[in-house]
Amino acid sequence: MADKFSEGVALYNKRKYKEALSCFLSADCSSDEDKNNLAYYIGLSQSRLGNYDDALMSLEQVVTNSSDKDKVVQCTLALAVIYSLTNRSRMAQFELGKLEEMGVKTPQTMCTQAYVSWFRQDEDKAIEIYEEVLRENPDNMTALNGLGYILADSGRDLTRALFLCKKAVDLNPEYPPYLDSLGWVYYRLGLYSEAEGFLKQALKFFPESADIKEHLKEVREAK
Repeated sequence: MADKFSEGVALYNKRKYKEALSCFLSADCSSDEDKNNLAYYIGLSQSRLGNYDDALMSLEQVVTNSSDKDKVVQCTLALAVIYSLTNRSRMAQFELGKLEEMGVKTPQTMCTQAYVSWFRQDEDKAIEIYEEVLRENPDNMTALNGLGYILADSGRDLTRALFLCKKAVDLNPEYPPYLDSLGWVYYRLGLYSEAEGFLKQALKFFPESADIKEHLKEVREAK
């Protein structure tokens, strides 16, 4: 398993999720630990590629069988997001409730709760949670990006949205979701050339993203 698995992890860390998944699916494993590690990366890769049904099976395997608490927490968060994206909000809340029962409350879990709230069209709740995270940690990139995107997409405060999303990109200038959000802010501001530039950068780092492609299409149509 070692060679294919290690190769897959390296590709995953480079955001080459399709190639990484191919490695993971061809990797052999025998021990339970190896099987759980493989399921962990297969689930995350499938999730990144939008193959949500396949991702659910692998992520649930990790949550059920793994003794690694960090992996269980991350997979539970991923399950909550996938259930939201596939319009199963009750299941999303169930997964988040399991984390509460475990006594897990971190900026990551709070940001996931905010995302789920936003996806359920409860913008006020999402904003409230992101603001709470930023009060404790003004440099939390997930909260900066999430709050900035909501403020821009809803048209609530484009000036602050620009500040927040620019700060997230400054902290991690090659992360596609942050570049995508900043591009979307510029689009909402009517600055289409700037928007296109950041969205093209985002797509370069994550060429398989349907969301980035859709945003870029809208910007180019607006131009």
